[in-house]
Formats: sequence, C-alpha cells, structure tokens
Amino acid sequence: MMGVLLAREASTAEQAIREWIASGALQRLPEQIRTWPVIGGLLRQFGDSTVLTPDSLEQGLLSAATFLSRFFLDQVGDLLKNAFLLVTDFFLMLFALFFLFKDGKQWLASLQEVIPLEASHKQRIIDRVDQTIRAVVKGIGVTAVVQGLLAGLAYGALGVPFPVVLTAVTVILAPLPFGGTALVWGPIVLYFLMAGPMWKGLVMLGWGVGVVSMIDQFLRPWLIGQAVQIPVLFLVFSVLGGLALYGIIGLFIGPVLVSLLMTTIQIYREEYHRTETDTPSGPATPS
Repeated sequence: MMGVLLAREASTAEQAIREWIASGALQRLPEQIRTWPVIGGLLRQFGDSTVLTPDSLEQGLLSAATFLSRFFLDQVGDLLKNAFLLVTDFFLMLFALFFLFKDGKQWLASLQEVIPLEASHKQRIIDRVDQTIRAVVKGIGVTAVVQGLLAGLAYGALGVPFPVVLTAVTVILAPLPFGGTALVWGPIVLYFLMAGPMWKGLVMLGWGVGVVSMIDQFLRPWLIGQAVQIPVLFLVFSVLGGLALYGIIGLFIGPVLVSLLMTTIQIYREEYHRTETDTPSGPATPS
C-alpha cells in the first residue's frame, strides 16, 4: 500500500512541479530570493547571474522531478509485475536459510581449513567481519529508516506536499556522510520561508537540526557501539568509496573492507612485525 501511494504521489508531484513552472512562479523565484535580508545580500555580493537563472532552475527541477517519478514508478511497477517471483524468492530464501542454520557452521569450518593462515588469525578475521557487518547494517540502515520516519512525521504534520515521496527520499539520502537528510528538509525550509507561513519553516528548521540530524549523532554510534573501532576519517572515505564503486550496497561493503584491512594490519603488527623487531642480533664482532 505504501508503494502504490508512493508511486501515485511521485507522479502527482511531477505534474505539480510542471504546473508550478508553467504558472511563471519559477521566473519570479530568483528575484524573490534576492530580496531576502541575508541570502540576497550574499548572492549580490558574490554574483548570482550564472547560478539563479530561470532557465537553469527550470531544467534542474524538471530533470529531478522526472527522474524521481520514473524511479519510483519503475520500482513499484516491478514489484507488482514480479509479485509471483517475490513469493518464489521468499520461499527459496527460507529453503536456503534452513540449510544455512543446519550446516552453516560445518561449511564455515571447512572454509577455514583451506585458508592459509593460522587458526587464531582466521578466527579473528571472521569474528571481525561478523561484528562489522552487524554493526554497519544496524548503524546505517536502522538510523536511516528512523531519520526518514521522524522527518516524515514533520512533513505530514506541517502539511508539506507529497510527504510519502519526501520520506522515501529522506531514507535514501540519510546514509550520505555529507548533507544527508538536510538535502530534503533544507529545501522544505526554504519553501516555507518563501511561500509561507514562515513559522512552518522555522519549525521544520528546528525539527530538522535538533531531531532528525541530531539523532544520527547518537543513534548510529550507539548501534555500532565499540565493536567496530574505525576512525571517523576512514569510515567517511570507506562510505564514499563504497558508494562510488558499488552503489547503495557500497555503504555496507566499504566499511567491511576497511575493517578487514585494519584487522590484517593489526595482526601483522602484533605477530610478524613484533617478531622481526624482537629477533636478537648476532654476537658483536670483537675489535
């Protein structure tokens, strides 16, 4: 039901954006923004002729609206068309899970035997992978859903147009290390400040900064815990690199690969490097 509602809102949103542009509101938007006390002064100071031209805004809005509409329609259409395959895949998943729970440990032990490492090192790496996958899935996935739902509550309460579409986009963008949910609720704040009432824009701003964005600072570290000790810099670059190479699934693959690399380096430092540095030198040659 949510998928069908999402597809309907996406199509309606695209049509509403096209009607809004056709009404000439977009042509007046740059001039309205230039009249704002602070933002308008900054735009006049740095020059905005190449940024806030109506043609560029119109092209960007139409492209974004068309992309989102087609994306959600394609996803829901595939879901409805492949309902039988979805049920079949579900039972295949249950069938596979039965044998994974029944024989999974034995298969893992067989795999460990052929890995050319010491038993303690192999177990350490496997434990690290398990901890990382659990922590990253809970930390990134659950936090994104919670942020999207919290933002969706504000969209619905404030009467934001197309709240289901915006909630879905918020969940998708929440894992991004830069921008994240602000890429959605930020434009909504600007929308209310321009179209009114202004108090809705201030409420959305306060809710977005104080709740939606702030929950990421507490919930994600709490879910990840201390099990995966990856420096923030490495974590950010692992997420960005994973996104660039693998798409959405890279949000999870990137941190796992970085965690494996750190574990391997740590094993080398504790075992092999220490052994090399602790090896006593030969007897001194008498003079």
